[in-house]
Amino acid sequence: MKRLKLIESFIETGQKPEWMIMTVVPVIPPELRPLVPLDGGRFATSDLNDLYRRVIIRNNRLKRLIEINAPEIILRNEKRMLQESVDALFDNSRKSASVKADGKRALKSLSDSLKGKQGRFRQNLLGKRVDYSARSVIVVGPELKMHECGLPKDMSAELYKPFIIRKLIERGIVKTVKSAKKIIDSKEPVVWDILENVMKGHPVLLNRAPTLHRLGIQAFQPKMIEGKAIQLHPLVCAAFNADFDGDQMAVHLPLGAAAILEAQVLMLSSHNILNPANGAPITVPSQDMVLGLYYMTKEKKSLENDKVLGEGKVFYSLEEVKIAYNEKRADLHAIIKVKSTFNGKSKIIETTVGRVLFNEFVPKEVDFVNELLTKKSLRTIIGTVLENCGVSRTVHFLDAIKDIGFNMAFKAGLSFNLGDVIVPKEKELLINDANDKVDEIRSNYSMGFITNNERYNQVIDVWTTTNARLTDTVMKNISSDKQGFNSVYMMLDSGARGSKEQIRQLSGMRGLMAKPKKSGDHGESIIENPITTNFREGLSILEYFISTHGARKGLADTALKTADAGYLTRRLVDVAQDVIVTIDDCETLRGLETYALKNNDDIIESLSDRIEGRVSLHDIYNPTNNDVIVKSNEMISAKDARKIEELGIEMVEVRSPLTCQAKRGICKKCYGKSLSTNKLAQVGESVGVIAAQSVGEPGTQLTLRTFHVGGTASRSEIDSSIVVKKEGRLEIEDLRTVKSKNSNGETIEIVVSRSAETRVVDDKNGIILSSKIIPYGATIFIKDGKVKQGDKICEWDPYNAVIISEIAGKIKFNDIIEGVSYRTESDEQTGYKEKVIIDSRTTKISPSISIKDVVYSLPVGAHISVSDGDKINPGQILAKIPRSAGSSGDITGGLPRVTEMFEARNPSNPAVVSEVDGSVSFGKIKRGNREIIITSKNGEEKKYLIKLSKHILVQENDYVKAGTPLCDGVITPADILSIKGVVTVQQYIVNEIQDVYRLQGVKINDKHFEVLVRQMMRKVQIADSGDTYFLENALVSKEHFQAQNDKIYGMKYVTDAGESDSFKPGQIISQRALREENSRLKRKDSKLVESRDAIPATSISVLQGITRASLQVDSWISAASFQQTTKVLNEAAITAKCDNLIGLKENVIIGKRIPAGTGLVQAEETLVASKTEYEKSDVENIINNDLSLEA
Repeated sequence: MKRLKLIESFIETGQKPEWMIMTVVPVIPPELRPLVPLDGGRFATSDLNDLYRRVIIRNNRLKRLIEINAPEIILRNEKRMLQESVDALFDNSRKSASVKADGKRALKSLSDSLKGKQGRFRQNLLGKRVDYSARSVIVVGPELKMHECGLPKDMSAELYKPFIIRKLIERGIVKTVKSAKKIIDSKEPVVWDILENVMKGHPVLLNRAPTLHRLGIQAFQPKMIEGKAIQLHPLVCAAFNADFDGDQMAVHLPLGAAAILEAQVLMLSSHNILNPANGAPITVPSQDMVLGLYYMTKEKKSLENDKVLGEGKVFYSLEEVKIAYNEKRADLHAIIKVKSTFNGKSKIIETTVGRVLFNEFVPKEVDFVNELLTKKSLRTIIGTVLENCGVSRTVHFLDAIKDIGFNMAFKAGLSFNLGDVIVPKEKELLINDANDKVDEIRSNYSMGFITNNERYNQVIDVWTTTNARLTDTVMKNISSDKQGFNSVYMMLDSGARGSKEQIRQLSGMRGLMAKPKKSGDHGESIIENPITTNFREGLSILEYFISTHGARKGLADTALKTADAGYLTRRLVDVAQDVIVTIDDCETLRGLETYALKNNDDIIESLSDRIEGRVSLHDIYNPTNNDVIVKSNEMISAKDARKIEELGIEMVEVRSPLTCQAKRGICKKCYGKSLSTNKLAQVGESVGVIAAQSVGEPGTQLTLRTFHVGGTASRSEIDSSIVVKKEGRLEIEDLRTVKSKNSNGETIEIVVSRSAETRVVDDKNGIILSSKIIPYGATIFIKDGKVKQGDKICEWDPYNAVIISEIAGKIKFNDIIEGVSYRTESDEQTGYKEKVIIDSRTTKISPSISIKDVVYSLPVGAHISVSDGDKINPGQILAKIPRSAGSSGDITGGLPRVTEMFEARNPSNPAVVSEVDGSVSFGKIKRGNREIIITSKNGEEKKYLIKLSKHILVQENDYVKAGTPLCDGVITPADILSIKGVVTVQQYIVNEIQDVYRLQGVKINDKHFEVLVRQMMRKVQIADSGDTYFLENALVSKEHFQAQNDKIYGMKYVTDAGESDSFKPGQIISQRALREENSRLKRKDSKLVESRDAIPATSISVLQGITRASLQVDSWISAASFQQTTKVLNEAAITAKCDNLIGLKENVIIGKRIPAGTGLVQAEETLVASKTEYEKSDVENIINNDLSLEA
């Protein structure tokens, strides 16, 4: 394939292979390989000089040897050395024996200066240094307006120097630039005067590294201040991720008229209130401000010894409440009644004095805010204000609540001391209780009732539950202390600082700690003895020592994680940078079916959240009266989305980036609303980069492992039963059970089907309230009929997967041989022995248990619970497989999981998946693999080989659907693509990655993931090339593939040229040309041209990882600047590639404006100039001339 491609490209481009052999080596100019004299007569030289020198020396020596007719062997050696030195000059890092300078350092060759972070592409072409910039430490500027920042005097004088010089000369204060500079340097008063004027309407850009998303650079109107530090508005800190513990920021000055305009219109901080990742306000008050607002809107009731002034009074207007407060007749927290008017309607409401004061600043269009303000509720209120009042009013509102928040926090004087951290009295009881339970579990273990693994799991469970109960008690106590005016509780409840976890560690117990893990070590990662003390009581030396490990690990992880997240962002930006909104509507007929996302019964994301801001594919009707709610191709507003959900519509088909058919980029309608403006996306918006940033920016918040709270281990309490949440009618599908007896001798039913599903259905309207899968081996209590809330349907052992006998009979062991297929594990403490299946070295052996003619194969790690020759009853447990080793699969969480999905890597233990619907039969054992045959209804057989060590999930004669896993493990995306198709795999990847982010509480809109996944699927693999020039199995882009097929559509393929001299066999010609040629031949009575219809190529979709996808872009400049620079450039040179400069990166590299946003071709005609300049120029004449020409 590769060679064929190489030859093809030579033929196509008309290059000759002999051109690839150089007889002359070009030498780069001396400025690029400098020779610098050092003191002491030595020289420092560029490595290239050394490499060139070696080529010259060897070349001259070869010349001389040829002249004196040296023997062949010497010549051959010299030629080899010359070739080596030329190789080293071009690329020194390729060979293992690279040319070294003195001191073992490899010399930097021509290739090395291009590639890598320090190479030409990434250092000089993509990242350039600019002048007119400054940097300094930032401090908070609470009195600034939202669009302002404070610039130190000296810094502003230096930044705006050219403008000041111009003004000084204009005013006639100085004659020359040199004298103007002197005046500025001597800081004369006139300079400050001019500077004030120059700064008006000339914004600066502030940037804080690392710039993870587009809000990391924003424009501000500067104010001159004394001092040396930049002042920053407290509300923009969240966007910059800045704090004032010594962060530095850089200032840049836009110079041109167009640049200033863009800074003012597009980048001004007060225009960027929404977070582009999820459309929620990002300028939300934090810390002190939230605390102040929370304190102000809190209510307090009078007690015997603590009277609240003005409680229960009634006021006729908000104004009167303010007077009463100022006259000290009513306290801030007093509960009062007051008359409030909204939309012309008056009503008397119960509220507090503080809330009345707060509502003074809320715009009139918004109803009276009568709630306790927390960070969460503030975000909602800001969203509402923005929706009703527009951006500028919202900014005024934000500035007002910032001021009042700081003011009130100062008046409240909140701080806390040890007395505020309350340790509950019940703590001792709870801990003693837990210790007793643990002792009981240990005695069960020493009697041999349970295995070590079970004991460990149960102990951890006891402590997890105790910890949860203690936390609840702590929260109850602290929230009722001083009527909820406990400072610690107020900080937590308002969302200003601290979390439930932290309060638990302060006044509950620190709980279970994570254990140091060696790499590749599985199993117990939690120390089973918890830290029962808290920080208030103090830790013992041992407890402190256990704590340090977790805490330090947390810090080390954070440092490693940052680099990983940064690299992920870089790859994402690279794969998506070309996705720009290019057209209004691609007129596709396809869309995505969107449902509410549920996990069992809990709604993870509601339908209204998922469809808001999308464009509907069809008309959406009201099911009750058939009115149209949303027309097709119209955007679904937040209001419409809520209405659709309330009407009980379960599925809406919406346009999506995944189904967009725009040739280049993406279309407006498929993208939907732009989250940063809440309006439909504009043509030219670079949605790809925004998507990449939105996904990459929170990457640093994802964990590398599955738990972390200062090193404490968190473990959720495991499900072990299904309990009815809402009453209804129970239905169960696919249920098979066997009757058995439990330890008390009662008859119970045990489930032996693998895919039994329970559904609770609402009797009235038939809506499914909840559905869950019943695991194999569960004990079932209710089969069908009416169920009430709290009824238990079934329960199972959460720690072990089991294998259960379905019939009665005598047990026979097959291939269960000590030391070969099982080992006996005996417990040191109890002397209790059990047989555990191990991976046998020989491939022929497959351990199993048979009863009569039913065979149960045993996976590696199974603990056998019966003996050979035992008589058993149905429903008895034959073997247990501990869950940690068993069916949970490898759950990689956090960042590694996100990377794994985006790179489309196959997981470490993939499941074997059935490709057809059919019934299962077991075949022979081949080379350590069990053969499973699936026969579909039309008799087609598919055979799969599964390693004997794996736990097989299907039984003989089961009926499986396509896509069902046959053994445990993770289903690979590639399998989903080949079995279930493109849309399913795209949605699977989007949902899988979203799950990781959701677990961390990060909200990101689906459309960002969809844009990225679309880029992973932009290539197709040629299955059959038909009559096109594609090579089979080659990867080509979808557009290219379609263009080729369109080109030969309706054309004819010449099978026999007859006596025609203008066509050859194999040529593709149009029908018209064929008709003309044949009629010409007919007149001559010659043999006619024979032809058939041209056959188009067929292809299959492929899923590529983001790294591969970005290396295979059509633009070679972009690919070269990403990775494997030399390889990409070599291929581009051989195939004589042409770069059309369509994407963003290529244009940045060659220094053109990027074709996105204001740089888009449509915006080219726009002229930015001042009115006077405009009148001076002959713009009008130019335009008039154009018009007259057209006329």
